[in-house]
Amino acid sequence: MKNFLLLRLWRTGLFFCVLLLWQPVSQAQWIQTNGPYGGMVTTLAVSGTNIFAGIHDGGVFLSTNNGTSWTNTGLTDKFVNAFAFSGTNIFAGTHGNGVFLSTNNGTNWTAVNTGLTNAYVQSLAVSGTNLFAGTWGGGVFLSTNNGTSWTNTGLAGGDIVSFAVSGTNLFVGTWGYGVFLSTNNGTSWTAVNTGLNYTRVNSLAVSGTNLFAGTWGGGVFLSTNNGTSWTNTGLAGGDIVSFAVSGTNLFVGTWGYGVFLSTNNGTSWTAVNTGLTNAYVRSLAVSGTNIFAGTNVGVFLSTNNGTSWTAVNTGLTNTSLRSPIAVSGTNLFAGTNVGVFLSTNNGTSWTAVNTGLTNTRVNSLAVSGTNLFAGTDGGGVFLSTNNGTSWSAVNTGLTKMFVNALAVSGTNLFAGTDGGVFLSTNNGTNWTAVNTGLTYTHVWSLAVSGTNLFAGTSGGGVFLSTNNGTSWAHTGLNYNRVLSLAVSGTNLFAGTDGGGVFLSTNNGTSWTAVNTGLTKMFVNALAVSGTNLFAGTLVGGVFRSTNNGTSWSEVNTGGLANTSVWSLAVSGTNLFAGIGGGGVWRRPLSEMITSVEKLTTEVPAHFSLGQNYPNPFNPTTRIKFAIPENSKVTLEVFNALGEKVRQLFNTYLDAGFYEMEFHAEGLASGVYYYMLKANNYVMAKKMLLLK
Repeated sequence: MKNFLLLRLWRTGLFFCVLLLWQPVSQAQWIQTNGPYGGMVTTLAVSGTNIFAGIHDGGVFLSTNNGTSWTNTGLTDKFVNAFAFSGTNIFAGTHGNGVFLSTNNGTNWTAVNTGLTNAYVQSLAVSGTNLFAGTWGGGVFLSTNNGTSWTNTGLAGGDIVSFAVSGTNLFVGTWGYGVFLSTNNGTSWTAVNTGLNYTRVNSLAVSGTNLFAGTWGGGVFLSTNNGTSWTNTGLAGGDIVSFAVSGTNLFVGTWGYGVFLSTNNGTSWTAVNTGLTNAYVRSLAVSGTNIFAGTNVGVFLSTNNGTSWTAVNTGLTNTSLRSPIAVSGTNLFAGTNVGVFLSTNNGTSWTAVNTGLTNTRVNSLAVSGTNLFAGTDGGGVFLSTNNGTSWSAVNTGLTKMFVNALAVSGTNLFAGTDGGVFLSTNNGTNWTAVNTGLTYTHVWSLAVSGTNLFAGTSGGGVFLSTNNGTSWAHTGLNYNRVLSLAVSGTNLFAGTDGGGVFLSTNNGTSWTAVNTGLTKMFVNALAVSGTNLFAGTLVGGVFRSTNNGTSWSEVNTGGLANTSVWSLAVSGTNLFAGIGGGGVWRRPLSEMITSVEKLTTEVPAHFSLGQNYPNPFNPTTRIKFAIPENSKVTLEVFNALGEKVRQLFNTYLDAGFYEMEFHAEGLASGVYYYMLKANNYVMAKKMLLLK
């Protein structure tokens, strides 16, 4: 791009070396805010002084200081299930993307999947020079060359969820078929399940001559003879998902009951959960005298064999932020799968505010005066009257507890659930179902426009109520699933799961698809700022429309391209985006919002780009251009090195004379070039910013 720009400038007679006033410039872009922290930790592993955490949809994080801080490695946006180490090689098994290899502590990763015909890798194990991958539905695969190639072993098919190695014995735990043993590197397998009457084996561990199996629903089983026979230990019942061995101590992580410790090979167990604020322990790891627990809300550390735990999540970005971001004055709230976080400084720092929030999977947030409401995934609605410092459940009469959406209209609070809409007129103290005429009751989104209440459903499009939910009527939009709704004046927008954005100007009586330039059609979130409409998409980042959806352009500079945007919110001068796998990102509205004014109804004879005025300028200037035919028009700004620093717009315009204002906030003094591209026309001119 740099060379192309310089060549174009040279050919147009505009290129000359003026660098005296140039200073390094700030790239206009999205930046990731400093949190929220936590996330769903699916696996943990230790290699020397390095601790690796595999995150649900968030890739691999590394800590070199016992969890005091974490950094994201090069493997991002992957669901990581398992790790294995072989010398300086680190292997990561993912859900749907196979196996990745890093030879430099996670700085770089390479996919190593030749012959791996099933990419859903649940578990990994190393035995000598052999690397084994357990897959979901594809059995066990073997690589003898560090993942360069794979072959399916004799245990084909089946769901392999755990491994354990003891000398020349290789054990696999399966989902539904118990434990299998191979003594010849997977060439043949034998079921070893006598006495193992729970066959969903999530985890395996070896301690001396003892083999332990953690089961789903049956607790922990022990075999002292390589699986020939099994006995249930003292920790009967329960769902066991992880093990860790530290000397004579055996730790188990459970699904919903925290961590248990046995010092006598499972004969007796003690709960060790003080300070462990989340009881869903997906993974455990030992590093010297430190025990790490990976939970649904991040990593916890114990330095005293589980007697007490401390959260160690700084830098471990939350990976599932699917709740709308809520704004209350200068407070910014983010609902995540690990609870609610508060920022009072535009995301510079975040604080978890979850006391009393007994269900931390937050689907929706709403603000009404000094009240903050959180709709959760199975726990109903919670209320905080002190900015999240404490919460209380407000669910009397709320018979459906999966709350996907919340909306406020005056003194009315509405909850959209998997069983219809509920109304509370007293801040959630009591709820009443209001579903007459709502023939599709799985409600994903809600929006209020004056006295109109709109509900976006799964399977039935959009419904309208003009009487606070007493009765509902189906609107003209029959599109299957409506994920988001937004109101801008008399315009109602609906974001769908594959159909893009629809617009209604008559309260839903009729709808029009408005998707020109919207290249990603799964629209999870919508936000309005003045005449600007923003759409957050699945794997497409953020798009902006300045003309009610008639045309769209990407606004992803700085890292949001190809990301899943689940929520959007405007707060002050910034647009915030909640990312699936990346926490909260922020971008100034001034970098994205440009006002393009059509000057006359005349049609020009040819393309042209005028000189900006004033020039020099600080910090705003105006740019005129003309297009003689309907065109897709791009106007971009580059620094003196040919590096793009702003995309002012990228949209479709009718033929005509236009003028726009460029705001240069965040850019340093120096020479810049602005380039217009329309159909086959390209022109660039120089401008000077003096601050």
